[in-house]
Amino acid sequence: MMDQFKKGILYTALGKYSIVVVQLLVQAFLRRLLAPNEYGIVSAVNIFLVFFQLLADFGIGPAIIQNKDLSKKEVNSIFSFSLYVAIGLSILFVFLGYPMSLFYGNPVFIPISMILAIAVFFYGILVVPQSILLREKNFKLVNLTTVSGAIVSGIVSITLALLGFSYYAIIIGNTAKAFTLFIVFYSQTHVKIGWKFSWAPLKKIFAFSRNQFLFNFINYFSRNLDSLLIGRYFSASALAYYDSAYQVSLYPNQILTSLVTSVIHPILSDYEDEKERIKRVYLRISNLLATIGLPLSVFLFFSAQDVLFFLFGTQWGNSVPVFQILALSVWIQMILSSTGGIFQSGNRTDLLLLSGILSTVFNVIGIVVGVLFGQIEYVALFLILAFSLNFIQANILLMKVMFKSTLLEFFSVLKKPFILAIMQAIAFYFLPELNFSIFVNLLIKGSLFLFVWIVGLLMTGEVKRLVTEVKQARG
Repeated sequence: MMDQFKKGILYTALGKYSIVVVQLLVQAFLRRLLAPNEYGIVSAVNIFLVFFQLLADFGIGPAIIQNKDLSKKEVNSIFSFSLYVAIGLSILFVFLGYPMSLFYGNPVFIPISMILAIAVFFYGILVVPQSILLREKNFKLVNLTTVSGAIVSGIVSITLALLGFSYYAIIIGNTAKAFTLFIVFYSQTHVKIGWKFSWAPLKKIFAFSRNQFLFNFINYFSRNLDSLLIGRYFSASALAYYDSAYQVSLYPNQILTSLVTSVIHPILSDYEDEKERIKRVYLRISNLLATIGLPLSVFLFFSAQDVLFFLFGTQWGNSVPVFQILALSVWIQMILSSTGGIFQSGNRTDLLLLSGILSTVFNVIGIVVGVLFGQIEYVALFLILAFSLNFIQANILLMKVMFKSTLLEFFSVLKKPFILAIMQAIAFYFLPELNFSIFVNLLIKGSLFLFVWIVGLLMTGEVKRLVTEVKQARG
């Protein structure tokens, strides 16, 4: 298992880091070429695009990964079913622009939905080929293809933005990405398109996919309701400022957590009956993510303005307070993002669904209260309070219900990471105000962060423990 983890994490790391670099470069260009209100339009329509991607998946992807005895014929039948679903959803998305225009009070969404309907179709039919590659643990191909798709999207978007295509630049770029991913995944899996399909294979994976889909469905609303309501009751610019801060707060997940979470389910699904083994992996992952995430949250809070101005330019100053608030939840989001793969690996999508329902309740309450206060900063504040409650409930379900253990065992792995975070807070609180360029300020703060983090690792004995674990893994 360790060899598979190492290989999976290696290729995932190369893919994820490359994607983040590409995305940062593309976003740095586009956010200087496009105005905040143009980005707000894209953010608004992306809410619906993600929802249709969720409908297209229907929980089929994780179910294919989990079910190892699906025959080639059964997989082809499932793929044929996904083709019909993709066609239906893309047609529906064409006409979605009309109610979207009424909802947001802007007719621009009508032509946008017609273009994005193409992306909906390709995102729908790439689910099965991609899941087959993940089930076969072909992380190299999946990640290289994903990077290629991001590069294609970036080139198309930047080129069209320079030519004056406004928000259409990003929309067409996203469509080009979906097409690229499908072509590669489909050509490498040899699944066959058929106009006929059998219900038997779908019934075979129904129990798993049903719970997975329901979780994804309710999790979508809990994760996107904030942007939906801000776009409706505030303004496109306010949505752009909020979305920029929120997306940057997710970068640590993309850079760090996703390295592990992308390979958890494909690998640990082989050990679904060995709950103790899965628990040990989860605790080690949580400790690692907290060791990085807690100090990083402190660093991002104190460096929010320099980070955003460096990435997007000084015109995004209204995003700074929101980002400072969301930065405090970075470590929580990092650990929470790993719980889904753990539930799946133990074949407990019922608990995943329950956790998703509770998350939705907490998130919806937090978002609505924040919107009622009338400022995007309050939305962010009440959202991280909801994240904190979700952090607790998810670990209760994992530790007490799935693993038959206690919360004390989980929180014991967070003691030393909290010490590291306190050290960072003290260091940055007493750091004098820096009046250099944005780049120099970040360089100084980044160096301080690394110095204090390394000193903290040495003081708490984490370095020695990590070295011991590496030696045991090799042995």
